[in-house]
Amino acid sequence: MGVEDEFLFEDVDDEKTIEFIRNYLPQELKDKFSDDELYYFLDLIDEYYSESGILDVQPDADGYVEIDLDNIVEYIVKEAKKDEMGEFDPEEILFVVQGEMEYTDSLEEGN
Repeated sequence: MGVEDEFLFEDVDDEKTIEFIRNYLPQELKDKFSDDELYYFLDLIDEYYSESGILDVQPDADGYVEIDLDNIVEYIVKEAKKDEMGEFDPEEILFVVQGEMEYTDSLEEGN
């Protein structure tokens, strides 16, 4: 797969992730976030994973790595404020983070 194909694949995957998250959100939050905000949150989630060292952690005996969702939420809220994207309610961002995790889990189950 060429670099250009890889970027196109990632774009399609991000679109599917956003669609999944929108469906995952409670009714009162479905229209709260723009697509741009959701893409921004996805970027921050990826950034958190790469900067936190979580990707380098060895899985436990069952093959799982414990991820503290509150830390991810805190990171998103802090970075969004710093980047002047706005101030977001951590409880609402938690649903976005959970939706992203559910989507990732659904992909792994499909393999």
